[in-house]
This record gives sequence, structure tokens and C-alpha cells, in this order.
Amino acid sequence: MDKKRIVNLLVGPLLLILSLFLLPESIFAETAARAAVGTVAWMAYWWITAPVDFAVTAFLPIAVNAIIKMAEMSAVISNYASETILLLLGASILTVSWEKTGLDKRIAARFLSLIGSNLRLQLVFWFLLSAALSALLPNAVVCATITPIAVSMLRYVGEDDIANSKKGSMILLTVAYAAGVGGLATPLGGAMNLVTVDYIQKLTGEEYMYISWVARFLPIMAVLVVSNILFLVLKVKRTDTIGISREYFKEQYKMLPKMTREEILSLLLFAAATVMAFTRQFYEKALPGLKPAYVFIICAIISFLITCRDGSRLMVWKSVQTKIVWELIYIFAGGLAAGTLINNSGAAQAIGEAVSKTNLDGGFLTVLVIVTLTVLLSDITSNTATAAVSIPIVISIINGIGKNPIPYIYIASIGVNLSYMLPTSIRAIPVGYGLNPRFMLKQGLPLTVIVIVLMSVLGYALLKFWPAFSTI
Repeated sequence: MDKKRIVNLLVGPLLLILSLFLLPESIFAETAARAAVGTVAWMAYWWITAPVDFAVTAFLPIAVNAIIKMAEMSAVISNYASETILLLLGASILTVSWEKTGLDKRIAARFLSLIGSNLRLQLVFWFLLSAALSALLPNAVVCATITPIAVSMLRYVGEDDIANSKKGSMILLTVAYAAGVGGLATPLGGAMNLVTVDYIQKLTGEEYMYISWVARFLPIMAVLVVSNILFLVLKVKRTDTIGISREYFKEQYKMLPKMTREEILSLLLFAAATVMAFTRQFYEKALPGLKPAYVFIICAIISFLITCRDGSRLMVWKSVQTKIVWELIYIFAGGLAAGTLINNSGAAQAIGEAVSKTNLDGGFLTVLVIVTLTVLLSDITSNTATAAVSIPIVISIINGIGKNPIPYIYIASIGVNLSYMLPTSIRAIPVGYGLNPRFMLKQGLPLTVIVIVLMSVLGYALLKFWPAFSTI
């Protein structure tokens, strides 16, 4: 074992110990809260330095919680079999059938023939596609369905070692970033926005019209989309490509044989699961239990029923299980579990209360603190949990200084939706496909600073100069 790995192994638990003894009790009065912060610091350090496999780090919430109780163990463990985990498992099984039938190569060739191989164009395409879908759908669904399509394309052009491929890593980061940004566009973009809407309705006693959200966040979305895309495309060279020319891929696509029955069935199953996940609002009342996660599991089960023309089974668990991206599933679960520790231990509440005791007056500093706090909280816990914790605190702070809380709730919603640095929430998905968390942190840190500055300035400007931003 090399010395560097030994040091990294020891630093992880040392961060927990330091948190227990050095974090101020005036803020984190409970041992559980200090332990939760230390556990998240330990996980983040191990994910970035990788002294053990990423999936191993994902089980730390269970191990530490068994020794220092921060939350009910059942609440922690439930994250490892949550609906989102089942969705990721179902999607992973379905994409195994792509590889077995050759559908992945057909899809990749088609995308490359349409978009071309210029890396900047690729980044713009994947960002706009993911952001548009996330405006109407949960970001986890979008990221879980779009990422494997992008991975198939990358494998087709030989960029299958994502951990050592900057081009592949940038594309997967783009999908994750865009899924978060797009979620801010409408209340349907995720549960975190519905939490915010619920607080607004309770505060005003009036029904909140979703079109009002779209109108208020339109200038914010414009700045976010442009700034994120510019950040991404400027990270790569104008001449960077992920293959040869578009014409070459058009020829390759034309040369492919006719789709087999197995390919068609594999495509139909994934398409059916995706469409049903994207159109749940149309059948939600008739089938309230048929959530996107269960649709993907049902379609995954059906995939094992497909029989090839020669009589053999297309999908056999013994071989399929070796191709499922288990690391993705456990990393995502670990991120959820870390969020549970932060929230259930009272750590998030303690941070919020500490902020509420500062002498904020509703001016630019108030906006900056709200944006910074919500963005950083979203990085270590789920967006929905951040909304549940931060929105009532923001309302309390603003009511306390005698101002209208509505625009500040909107400003808090910006940070609730955005996070870039750690492999928690949907950012665990690209990490599961090979993206290095250190690369994520390296790219995400400057973008986080840029977004906090831009959104603080824009949020304050809207608050100051656009009267409609202070209404519902």
C-alpha cells in the first residue's frame, strides 16, 4: 500500500473526529449534527481522493450511523432501495439489452450523423436537450435516461474510458448540469419546486399559477443557460472532436443492417418506459401507483421475456448482472443517505438558524447569503431536502426584518435547484458511468462561484428593479 493512499485513508475518519470536537457547539449543539457534517466531509474527501472504490465510500452513512446515531437507521437504509434507485436499476438493465442487440451502436451512429463530432456542438446539444426535458420532468429521470444514451455514443467512438477521457467526462457533466438547470424553469421540474410552491400558497393563502413561475424565472433561466453553456464550451478547444466527420457517420449509419426484432423490442421497451415517465401527469389519477421508477422496473422485467429467433433468451440474469452499473446505484444511494444524515441530525437546521441570527437587512448581502447557502446545501443533500429546510428559514428571516418574503423565496429557489461539485443527487449518475469525482469538483468549483455571483447580482437586480418579481 503506497503512502499517499494510507494518508488519504486516515484523513477521511480524521475529518469526522475533528468535526466532533472542533465544530462550535453554539451552532451544532447536538453531537449528531457535528457527526453528520463530519461524515459528509469524510465521504467527500474519499470520493475526491479515491483511496477506496466510490461505491465503498457510499456505504459510510450506514457504518458511521451504527456507531454514532445521527438518524433512525431505517431512514438511512431506505435510501439504498428508494424509488430513484429502482429507476436507475431498471434503466441500467434496459440499456444492457442495447449492448446485447447492437442497438447502442445504431443509436450512437444516428446521433453522430445528426449532430456531428465537434465537441462544442455536442456539449450544446446535450445541454439543451437535457435542460428542456428537465423543465417538465424530475431531473433524476432525465439524467438517468439521457446519460446512458450519451455513454453509448461515446463508446461507439472509442471514448469508453470516461475516467481518463476529458471529452467523455465533459459530455456527462453537461447532462448532469443541464438536468439541474432545466429543473428551475417550471414547478414541474422537480419536487423541490413543488415544496416552494406549497410554502408560497400557505404564505399568501392563494392558489399559485404555474405560469407565474415560468414568467418570473425566464430572465434567470436565460442567464443560467447562457453562462453554463459558455463555461462548458470554453473548457474545450474549438477543434476538439469525438470522432471523424459527420459525413463519415452518415455513411456508417447507412451501412448498418436492418434492425433486428430484438433491437426493435429493446428500443420499444426503453422508449415506452421513458415516454410513460415523461407523461405521468396524464395517467396519474388512473394509476396513482405507477410512478416512473416502477415503469422502468416493469419494462426491465419484460426484457427478460424476449426470446431470440434461434430460441435463446436475450437477457439472462447471470450475464446481465455483470453489466449493470452497480457503482452508479450505490453512489447515488450514498449521496441520498448523506443528505438524510444532514437533515435528520439537525445539522441543516442548525446552519439555517445560524444564518438567521446574522444582521441581514434584505439588501444584496442577504441575497448573496441565501444563494450561497442554498447552492452549497444542495451539493451535500438532495434539492428537495434543501428546499424543505431553507425556504421556511428564508421566510422567517425576511418576515423578521419586515419585508416581503416572495422575491427572496424565488431567489432561494435558484440555489435549491443548482449544485455542481459533489457526486450527490443526480451528479452520482455520471460518476457511476466512470466520471472521476475529482474532475467533477475541479470543474464544478469555479462554476459554483460564477453561478453564485451571477445569481446574486441578477436576483438583487430583479428584486430592486422589477416589481413583478415581488408578486405571485
